[in-house]
Amino acid sequence: MKIFFLSSGIYLSLLMLLPLYRAVFGPTVLDRLVGVNAIGSKTTVLLLIIGLIYGRVEMFVDIAIAYALLNFITTLGAAKYFLHRRKAGLQEND
Repeated sequence: MKIFFLSSGIYLSLLMLLPLYRAVFGPTVLDRLVGVNAIGSKTTVLLLIIGLIYGRVEMFVDIAIAYALLNFITTLGAAKYFLHRRKAGLQEND
């Protein structure tokens, strides 16, 4: 069973390359923000898979929940910042 979880973790790590491309080369700031958020979501699942491999799911669930909460708050904060910056930029041009 550990081989299945290990191969799933490796596959998930490889799938992180797609949002990484979007985060680095995204045409807009919001595309980059979505890419970083997708990487954070996949990292949360990867933490749970690591917990299953090591047999310490209860410890890794706590870490994954804290990381997911941090990822969510950071995404909301960045989205609000860029929205506020866009509104301020539009008001200056008027």
